[in-house]
Amino acid sequence: MTAVHQAPSAGPPPPGPPPGTAPVPRQPAAPVLPGRPATRSEPRTGAARLVPRTVASRVRALTVLVLVALAGLLAVTWAAVGDARDGVRVIGQDAGPQVVATGDLYTQLINMDARLADALLIGRTPNLGPKRDQALAAYDDSRRKAGKALLQASGLADDDTEERTARELLDAVARYERLAGQALLLDQQTPHTAGTPPEGVLKVYRQATDLMKLDLLPKAYNLTLDNGTLVRHTYENKQNAVSNGRLWVLLTGIILLALLGALQLFLAARFRRMFNPALALATVATLVLVGVSFTMLGGQADQLRKAKEDGFDSILALSRARAIGNSANADQTRFLLDPVRADTYEQVFLSKSQTILYVKADSLAQYSAAVQTPGKERDYLGFLGTESSRTSLPGQDRALGSVFTEYRAYQRDDSAMRALVAGGQRQQAITSRLARPDSSFGRYDVALSGLIGLHQKAFDDAIKKGDDGTAGWNIVIPAAGLVLVALVLAGVRPRLSEYR
Repeated sequence: MTAVHQAPSAGPPPPGPPPGTAPVPRQPAAPVLPGRPATRSEPRTGAARLVPRTVASRVRALTVLVLVALAGLLAVTWAAVGDARDGVRVIGQDAGPQVVATGDLYTQLINMDARLADALLIGRTPNLGPKRDQALAAYDDSRRKAGKALLQASGLADDDTEERTARELLDAVARYERLAGQALLLDQQTPHTAGTPPEGVLKVYRQATDLMKLDLLPKAYNLTLDNGTLVRHTYENKQNAVSNGRLWVLLTGIILLALLGALQLFLAARFRRMFNPALALATVATLVLVGVSFTMLGGQADQLRKAKEDGFDSILALSRARAIGNSANADQTRFLLDPVRADTYEQVFLSKSQTILYVKADSLAQYSAAVQTPGKERDYLGFLGTESSRTSLPGQDRALGSVFTEYRAYQRDDSAMRALVAGGQRQQAITSRLARPDSSFGRYDVALSGLIGLHQKAFDDAIKKGDDGTAGWNIVIPAAGLVLVALVLAGVRPRLSEYR
């Protein structure tokens, strides 16, 4: 028999539809086009996850950026206003007044010693009795003013060094007053005519004036220098801070305006609305806030500069010149009062005169002749020479001219007095000095006080304008922030509500 080979079975056939039902037609498979692989959504990773995908999320993101930029603008404006306010406070209310107080202390201490020398020089000369009474009254007045200035300076002291110096000054003033009282008592017990008092009086007075020159005045000047340094450092720091803050206000304002513009353009493109009233108003309000803040901070920086350069610097220098001038005038009295130290007092007078208005000279006679040339003030150094080189206030040139005129007259009178002494007419020099009802030094001091008053007015005006310039900004800044936040939210909320 021949074997019959059958093909291997591939398994049972697929079941067909149940009997009595129509066959279900098979859907053909979707064709795969060549060169276009099947696409599928890939999860985003890295920075791509941070990019908003929907219109609503993009609106929210832009809104958040606007609010962050607004917060930055408000923060830098607040900080800059605070720096300006601190600068005005330190210069106008803290260290500045303390410098003025200590400078006045220095002047009054010098005046005390000068009036004491005047009283001792006059002695008990009958026809000069009113002069002696006036000198003693002036001594008491300077003593009271020095005590008041010292109490003010000690009350304003803000560190241990200044407090210790103020306490040491109080003790030294008490010792000086004790020695001055002893000298006046001895002078009263040993009457003499105008001129050199007895040696016992001179001995006590030398102790008093040495205590003044070697202890009291250096300590008072140290207080002035310490607070003057604080004012300069505060001015430099706050001036730079305000200037930098002004630039930051401008920068953050530009960023905020750019973001507001981007938000409005996006809403206009997506929602077919070319104008958004709330966001437009927010943009205008931002422009106003940035412009006003920028201008105000510029004004504050200018007022700080005026208070420091036109006011404080000149007041400090001219007050120092006035104090030194009073001390030099007292050296004239000491020159007549104490012949033993006359050469020393003459040399000291020259040194102090050159500090006030420096002209190179080897002797007092050369100096007095050199300063008589008018019109060269700006070529000189010293306190007055420096002041004449930086005139910036109305009326300052006229006031300076008066100061120089009286200073030259004072130096001429000094030369005449010393010529009398050199010619053996010491008593006539004393009488001439004491008999003048209106001395050239008095006129010079009045002219210098007027110039100081001019700078004091500039200082007070700058401080007042500085205080007024920042008034209310602690309310303006948060109020402006709330208004801008409300306008931004009012501008975007209707658009976001369309997606709910």
